Amino acid sequence: MTSLWTRRLELAEEINNQHTNSAYLGDYVLPVGIKASINLEQLVKHADVIAMAVPAQGFRHVARQVAKHVAADVPIMSLSKGLESETLLRMSEVLASEMPNNPRAVLSGPNLAHEILQGQPAASVIACVDDAVALMLQELFSRPTFRLYTNRDVVGCEVGGVVKNVIAIAAGISQGFGFGDNAKATLVTRGLAEMSRLGVALGAQPVTFSGLAGMGDIMATCASMQSRNTQVGVRLGKGESIAEIMGTMNMVAEGVKSSSAVVKLARHHGVEMPIAEQVALVCEGAKSAEESLRDLMSRSSRSE
Repeated sequence: MTSLWTRRLELAEEINNQHTNSAYLGDYVLPVGIKASINLEQLVKHADVIAMAVPAQGFRHVARQVAKHVAADVPIMSLSKGLESETLLRMSEVLASEMPNNPRAVLSGPNLAHEILQGQPAASVIACVDDAVALMLQELFSRPTFRLYTNRDVVGCEVGGVVKNVIAIAAGISQGFGFGDNAKATLVTRGLAEMSRLGVALGAQPVTFSGLAGMGDIMATCASMQSRNTQVGVRLGKGESIAEIMGTMNMVAEGVKSSSAVVKLARHHGVEMPIAEQVALVCEGAKSAEESLRDLMSRSSRSE
């Protein structure tokens, strides 16, 4: 049985009784085997595997609660694609600090929820340094239309998931301005280069960024209006302020908070990330989208 923890009792009751999650997933009908509860302790203490899809800025708080009740040998898999703003840590690093005795893994890739629910073909990556745990999770979460690969490069897979959200905001801004595919392709391609530079500086394998957790995820996210980060960018490009946008969203766009953390992490490691820097300034409210675009395009020419 799959158990789902929710903060709100009314959401747990909706999932259990109507098998829907209307606030986040519309009219999609969930499998009847999913049971929801607000009692984190009861869910965690009996779990064989835990998948955490908590937004990055609340991830540590929930991980700390999970750590009080989980058995030491239970694998914890992060589905979150962000950086902790204060510490600049990836979610696997947060898990290591809060649950050092539990095996840790990361799931990343082009996995837009609505398409997964429709049963459309998709693939993702489970990153874990323990091959046995990775293979177990691969078998557990694979489905006929959801293909999973394993990868030992946890750093690369997490960096890909974080940075693609930031680049998606930039691509969305371009779309909001009414620019075409050339502009978006330029942003995505140069954003992928920024992602790779940061990842390699942190110890990732370069090849990871040509795979599902890098190129695959950035392509899907930047091309789809299902992406909350792309939606934010489009609205910024159409002239809305970041405060207006965030005030009307009921789900977290990780790139908004992570953009500043990505820039800080890049500067700490001496990595140049001009697109991420401009996105961070816009998300901080320090610049308009128009100003950031102008500054990006006026950068001095260089060799690719």
